[in-house]
Amino acid sequence: MRDLRRGYGAAPWHLLLLLGCFAVAGWIALRLAGEASAPRMLLWFLGAVVAHDLVLFPLYAVADRGLRAVTADRVLVNHLRVPALGAGLLFLVYLPGVLGLGDGTYVAATGLTPRVLVGRWLAVSAGLFAVSAAGYALRRRRR
Repeated sequence: MRDLRRGYGAAPWHLLLLLGCFAVAGWIALRLAGEASAPRMLLWFLGAVVAHDLVLFPLYAVADRGLRAVTADRVLVNHLRVPALGAGLLFLVYLPGVLGLGDGTYVAATGLTPRVLVGRWLAVSAGLFAVSAAGYALRRRRR
């Protein structure tokens, strides 16, 4: 076990979990290979990777560095990072609905109007920051 950990660099369960993830990803790739929309999905995936690595990562790396420069409280930084990450991920997942794009497709698929999504996204984001602020206040009070 020691040799495996030393050679691999992590615990054996990590290797098993990673192999399981590759197996699931391979199964999904095989299922999508015969789909007519597979090239569009691949293009979307590659575009998302490029957009993240070349646009989003530098932006939030600079924002994080600026936040750490402004405050020396490492706990506060983490209490801002987590809800910001949650709000950002929700924004990316529901981007068309939040921005009001693709109304016809959304209505055809669900029978609902996407106009309420921006309010819901803002409410969930505010809730995430409020819970994080309450957690930070409790931690500060205990000290």
